[in-house]
Amino acid sequence: MLTEVFYLHEKGSLADARLCTYILDDSDSIAIEKRPMMLICPGGGYEHTSDREAEPLAMHFLSIGYHVAVLRYSVAPAVYPTALLEATASMKLIHEHAKEWYVDTDKIVVQGSSAGGHLAACLAMFWHTKWLAEMAGVTNDILKPAAMLLNYPVITSGEYAHRGSFKQLLGGNETEEMLELLSLEKQVTEYTPPAFIWHTYTDQSVPVQNSLLLIEAMKKYEIPVEFHMYPVGKHGLSTCSRLTAMRDGTGIQQECGSWLLLAKRWLIALRDE
Repeated sequence: MLTEVFYLHEKGSLADARLCTYILDDSDSIAIEKRPMMLICPGGGYEHTSDREAEPLAMHFLSIGYHVAVLRYSVAPAVYPTALLEATASMKLIHEHAKEWYVDTDKIVVQGSSAGGHLAACLAMFWHTKWLAEMAGVTNDILKPAAMLLNYPVITSGEYAHRGSFKQLLGGNETEEMLELLSLEKQVTEYTPPAFIWHTYTDQSVPVQNSLLLIEAMKKYEIPVEFHMYPVGKHGLSTCSRLTAMRDGTGIQQECGSWLLLAKRWLIALRDE
């Protein structure tokens, strides 16, 4: 496996903003010419990037044949659109190294948990726009994700918003115009890629309505979504197991861990299309 760290220097980037790549070895004894890629955006309320939603998930996706890149994006005091520009820079890096890493650039999946889900969904919603391509200095096709995989994502800035995420993302400058732009259920278009989404009914930090509003908007455009809602579980479960349990013993909800197997099935189908 090839592991590398690429520091990112977009406008507003913090000094530790970086892309950490995990590239599976190419081998003459394995009949795989190119592999799909997973770009992971950990959660953390745009205050930090969670270790629990970074490398543990990377190891899981590697085990099913995906190359992985973990984006440690800039958080507060950095403000929008810095993290999004770091996501676009990550897509650019993946494309630039695609030949040497044996990446199938038509099958790059963007994954995010909680606020990282908001960032992943921002890329999925805005990849086709002229303004983002111009800011990123690339053509739109470089920014296009094949799909998005969202764990209990922050989506809406409306009634069911996780206010803390928007406060940190906008630096307290929460104008009506910016809140409208970043309420992502309102940004779904025919260009939005398919999605796998899961959430828990009892999530009190990021209400399940965030996912439901996004699904409703995607349904209007007949964009495929696989959605799983679990009846019980706190926010931020990651793998839902001891592998990502918090130091106080919380973060374990074994029945919710089936999302890993369900997502594996979905990802393999996407890979093999």
